[in-house]
Amino acid sequence: MPAYRPPKIPASEITPRAIYMSRRSFIGATAGAGLSLAGFGSALAAPLTAKPGPYKLDEKLTPKESVTTYNNFYEFGVNKEDPAANSGDFKTTPWTVKVDGLVGKPREFGLEEILKMQLEERTYRLRCVEGWSMVIPWIGFPLSAILDQVDPLGSAKYVSFETVVRPEEMPGQKGLFQPLPWPYVEGLRLDEARHPLTILAVGLYGETLPNANGAPIRLVVPWKYGFKSIKSIVRISLVEEQPQTTWKNANAREYGFYSNVNPAVDHPRWSQATEQRIGEGGFFGGNRRDTLPFNGYAEEVASLYAGMDLKANY
Repeated sequence: MPAYRPPKIPASEITPRAIYMSRRSFIGATAGAGLSLAGFGSALAAPLTAKPGPYKLDEKLTPKESVTTYNNFYEFGVNKEDPAANSGDFKTTPWTVKVDGLVGKPREFGLEEILKMQLEERTYRLRCVEGWSMVIPWIGFPLSAILDQVDPLGSAKYVSFETVVRPEEMPGQKGLFQPLPWPYVEGLRLDEARHPLTILAVGLYGETLPNANGAPIRLVVPWKYGFKSIKSIVRISLVEEQPQTTWKNANAREYGFYSNVNPAVDHPRWSQATEQRIGEGGFFGGNRRDTLPFNGYAEEVASLYAGMDLKANY
């Protein structure tokens, strides 16, 4: 099999290394030690049938090649090209998602059952905390469709998420030094999790998710920075207290629990006022666009945070 070569993304569109490496600076200079290549990226994609969803954008889609090869997925390595290059050995079948905690009917959902949910295609903006963005046609279903099946108890206030740990298949999880503690964990308030915009995605561009994008199932919360949309989920738990989250634990000053997209609140080391849409060219300068409050979804979600000091919830 020929060596994997990712498609050429113009240098002008690539996040400056000073930005995305400074985000990782607390990990340590040797964070990448122990990573090994595992061959070409993703399992073969399969077509997915989905009805048109209620959310669309009158914006140009990001090229599929960019969406599937320019990613942050540290379980496969810390560089943008690593997930596509290193995820070829990652197995997404069989797969189950355990849903437990403060629920009346805890259970496990197999992938076959998940793929029989009423799938919709929804085109959302994705805004990375590093200052770049994409427009992606996801295929998925509302997270609430699963939560409704387990009967959340009245004491449940938050939803926590956990990703898979398989160091034998995920080279970023093995070796003497790993970039983050595993498993990767995330969380939402219950009303955020039940919001109609919040989905579990199983595909994009009409096909099953590539390994590099979080196969076989990932969270998508479009009004929050991308690291909140946890990939390759194996467990969803309803809890009473605010759950632990990986990036907040790593650096609470820079990555808060809420992490709503907010152009008025800069990252401590760079501005969040503008962003570069991948596929449009020019990371610096004239091709940058203004970042929208809540990533453009303020009308739908701003009421969730009425009375909160959003500057304190980066």
